[in-house]
This record gives sequence, structure tokens and C-alpha cells, in this order.
Amino acid sequence: MMIGLEHWTLARPEIFLAVATALLLLYGVLRGEVATAFISVAASVALLATAVLLFTPYREGTAFATLFITDRLTTTMKALVLVGAAVSILMSRAYFEQVRAWRFEYPLIVSLATLGMMLMISANDLMSLYVGLELQSLALYVIAAFHRDSVRSTEAGVKYFVLGSVASGMLLFGASLIYGFCGGTSFVQISQALLAGKAEEIGTVIGLVFVVAGLAFKISAVPFHMWTPDVYEGAPTPVTALFAVAPKIAAISLTVSVLMGPFKPLFPQWQQIIVATAVLSMAWGAFAALRQPNIKRLMAYSSIGNVGYVLLGLAAGSERGVQSVVFYLAIYMVMTLGVFAVILAMRRRGIMVEGVSDLAGLGKDHPMLALAMLIFMFSMAGIPPLAGFWGKLYIFMAAIEAELFWPAVLGVLASVVASYYYLRIVKVMYFDEGTEALDSSSFSVNRAVAMVAAVLLAVFSLAPQPLSLIAEAAAKGLFP
Repeated sequence: MMIGLEHWTLARPEIFLAVATALLLLYGVLRGEVATAFISVAASVALLATAVLLFTPYREGTAFATLFITDRLTTTMKALVLVGAAVSILMSRAYFEQVRAWRFEYPLIVSLATLGMMLMISANDLMSLYVGLELQSLALYVIAAFHRDSVRSTEAGVKYFVLGSVASGMLLFGASLIYGFCGGTSFVQISQALLAGKAEEIGTVIGLVFVVAGLAFKISAVPFHMWTPDVYEGAPTPVTALFAVAPKIAAISLTVSVLMGPFKPLFPQWQQIIVATAVLSMAWGAFAALRQPNIKRLMAYSSIGNVGYVLLGLAAGSERGVQSVVFYLAIYMVMTLGVFAVILAMRRRGIMVEGVSDLAGLGKDHPMLALAMLIFMFSMAGIPPLAGFWGKLYIFMAAIEAELFWPAVLGVLASVVASYYYLRIVKVMYFDEGTEALDSSSFSVNRAVAMVAAVLLAVFSLAPQPLSLIAEAAAKGLFP
């Protein structure tokens, strides 16, 4: 294992992204608002270039006195986060131009948030974990309220900030307890202390509970989900698309690394917490969205339910479980970006619309967009043979192998209930008569994203094996 500052090249993608963001910020300050279009494209290109740097050349090890780690799991998760963030920036321009809030700071704040996510994913110490988490969180608080002229956006930003601060405090308190009882903040030190007998001390378990609570807030798992529907509905739609993808993937990756890494000796203790959270999240995500008229709010509850499935895979505590988590997250990212691309294309007489009823007549007026939405909804519902079905199947198989029979059964039932509101959207698109068609020539980038996402889902549906192999290789990073 490589140790020390001399191996800073392991963090070359993060360093590149930080320098690129700083240079683009300087360019934006010097040129003013005329540089906004260039900076948005350049920021997306920088994020995608950073994703390429993750694999050229691919290296594993630790750096910065073991504060930072790279392995197959962290590299795969970073790639998903970078692609999700880059696409969300490209999807945002038309929306912000329409509401007259398009400024060059937005793509740069997204880039800084993404940098924080990458540091979170590669954290190998409680201190580096917290620094990465706060870099991401502070940037996300700002963009949640980025549309300053909107009361809803400002309210979403304030709610997210207040509740996020509480969650960060809980996580920090838990980390301080763990430091006190285990004698160190490094994941290696914590693991050694737990194996040496510190796992039996009640203070260590209480510290872990607080850390898990803080992480559960970041992934919007029940009972720490209260911010999600309001923030998703109130934030600008491109920001909601970002929230639903990149930060969630990063926080789930961090949760997997923390629980399956240093706290693996406490598996019997945290497994019951994760199982309970998974079941509650799946149930709440299924039932709470049944009568939601706003599609962004509906997607908030959908994301809570999807987190429940992911946590069920984590609760298995096995290599198969982690593999199913990575596989599901990759499919979830494509599905969610596709859905929000369609939502961003919902515009009538130049005004954005967000109601489920506004999709009425889409199948007749915009057949390709409706077909893409149908694929996304069927996939999210887990209808075979679409990619979402394979994702849920892998999760439930991992849970059954770990003898989590009742949670798996409850997960299947929750998936059946959730199918109602996914299929309701399809019914509205194809069988309800629309009063007025959506604009036909708006948001070409978003239409392209929707089409590409639909094609990718079709490919994953017909050939899930290559993605499964990538997920299997990533999971081996935690099970050498």
C-alpha cells in the first residue's frame, strides 16, 4: 500500500478539476456575463475530462498520509458522479435563460460541489470525509436558492441549509465519539481498534448511530427524508436533476465505504439499522407518491424509494450486495437524468409546467418524447425486461442470499405499489386528452439527453452483463 504525500498523483483528477474550475472562475470574473455560455460548456468538458483522467492511467493506493484512497469502487463511483454532473450542467442552460437567472457562477458551483463529492468518495479518514462532505454541501445550499427571484427557490435553499446543518452536526458529533473511543480518525485505525475490542463499548456504537444518521440525511433515507420533497419541488428543475443524481450517488458510495470498511466489525449492529431504514424508505417512497400532482415532488418520493432498494443491497453486507448497489446506481442515474430531461422539456407558451396532468396528450403530440418517458417509467417500475427490473432483481437476490427474506418480500410489495404512480404517468401521456400541446421546438439539448438515456436503458435491458461485470469489478475494491 502506497502511503505519503509523495503519491499526490493519485489525486490528479481532483487537482485537475480544482485548477480548471479556478481558471474558469477567473475568466468569468474578467469577462463578465458574456462568458456564461462558454463557461457552461467548458465546465462540462472539464468534468468529462476529469472522468477520463480517472482511468488514464488507472492506479490504486492511498495518498496524503492515508487521508485519500483510490480503488475500483471509488473510481467507478466518481465516474458516475462526474458524468451526472456534466449532463446536468448541459441540461440547465435553457431553463435558467428562460427564468433570466443564467449566470456563469452556476456551472462553477456545480463543479466545486462535484469536487467535494469526489473527495467524499475517496475519503479514508473521518476528517477528509467531513471536509469533502462540507465542500459539497455548501455549494449545493447555494444552487438550491440560485433562482433568487423565486420565493420557492429561496425557501428550498433555506430549508436545505438549516436541516443540512443539523445533519452535519450529528455526523460530526458521531465522529468525535468514535475518535474518543477508538483513538484515531483514520479508517485503518478505527478498524484495528474495533477488532481489538472497542466494538463492545457503547460509546462506539452511539457514535456510529450518529454518523449513520448524518449520512442517511445526505441520501434522503427515512426518517431523515423530510427535506427532500420540499427542496426537490422548490429548487430550480436543473438543480433538482443534479440533486437526484450526483450527490445521492456520492453519499451512497461514502456510506458503503464507511460501513463496509472501518465499521465492518460492527456489522451485526448497523445491519439492523440499515434494514429498518431500507424498509421504511421503500414503503414511504411507494405510498407517499400515490396522489402527488407535481411531478418533481413525485420524483422526490421516487428517489426515497430507490434509496431504500440500494440500502437493502448494502444491508446484505456481502460482495454480491455491493455489486448490486453499484449496478443499480448506474441504471438509476440514466433513468433519473432521462426523466428530468423530459420534465425540462415540458413547456407551454414559453412557460415551464410541472404537473403530472400537463403530460396529457404527450403520446400524440410528441411521440418520441413520450416513448422515452414510457421507457423510463417502466424501468423505474421494475417491469421486465427493462434495466430497472435487472437492478431490483440483483438487489433482491443479494438480500435473499443474506437471508433477509422479509425485507426482500416487503421490497417487492413496495415496488408493486410504486408501479401505480409510474404507470399513471404513462396512462396520462397516452390516454388523457390534453387541453393544449407542449411547445414543440424547446429545449433541444434536453430532448437529446432524453433520447440518449432511453437508448442506453434499452441497451442495458437487452445486455445487462457488461454493466454487471463493471459493478462486480468495483465491488472487489472492498473485498480484495
